[in-house]
Amino acid sequence: MQPVDVIRGNGPVVLGVPHSGTFVPDSIWSSLNARGQKRADTDWHVDRLYTGLLPGATMVRANFHRYVIDANRDPEGVSLYPGQNTTTLCPTTDFDGRPIYQDGGEPDSAEIEARRLAWHAPYHAALEAELMRVRAEHGVAILYDCHSIRSVVPFLFDGVLPDFNTGTNNGATCAPDVEAAVFDRTKRANGYTAVLNGRFKGGWTTRHYGRPGAGFHAVQMELAQQTHLASEDLPFDYDEEKAERLRVHLRDILIALEALAPALAEQNQTFEGAHHD
Repeated sequence: MQPVDVIRGNGPVVLGVPHSGTFVPDSIWSSLNARGQKRADTDWHVDRLYTGLLPGATMVRANFHRYVIDANRDPEGVSLYPGQNTTTLCPTTDFDGRPIYQDGGEPDSAEIEARRLAWHAPYHAALEAELMRVRAEHGVAILYDCHSIRSVVPFLFDGVLPDFNTGTNNGATCAPDVEAAVFDRTKRANGYTAVLNGRFKGGWTTRHYGRPGAGFHAVQMELAQQTHLASEDLPFDYDEEKAERLRVHLRDILIALEALAPALAEQNQTFEGAHHD
């Protein structure tokens, strides 16, 4: 199993999909307990949800499961949300705070480093290469990081999660127009709820690559899984009817981001010209 698939497009938008993969190598699978083998914290069917929405978009998709290693965590292991419950680079608990390994099966530091080199690093090498290619072609690259999560996870947040959770690290990872293009459309989506920089402010990927002054804009979208799954528990089936209603709004967001690219590129040229003067 190769760590990452790249579906290359010719437009300015790059879709990051770090958590829809379900592959777990046998050596790791055998050390997981029944809870871990359930893989409940997968971003189920997110790659399917976004496929075909924007013809020119590039998709970079991790094939490995987040229990192998989490491609949206700092490779140095630094917490994204200090003081709050979260999961680590190589998770040992699920989103309910319960162990996912058999006793003694948790990875040690050497195993974590081996997994980083085998899985995390190739994913980010591919993602960075695509962002650099797109930036060179269009003068700007817009990373839209695609995620989903169960609607109710008391270990991580109180109450029911909004349907659309836009994260820009409080505006640091993209231009204001990019943030507005996403959040304004989620607010207007009839029948859905939305929040900006709530519990999910953007993971490591968004924060690492989002450098608007250099022409790299990044947004994370965390979708509540009730928007597109038949059930948020086994077997986690894709609900075609729900998903098609949702895809209308996701398509609108991505089209708006693509339309912003020429103006963003022009702004970046102006910024770079002023910087070099």
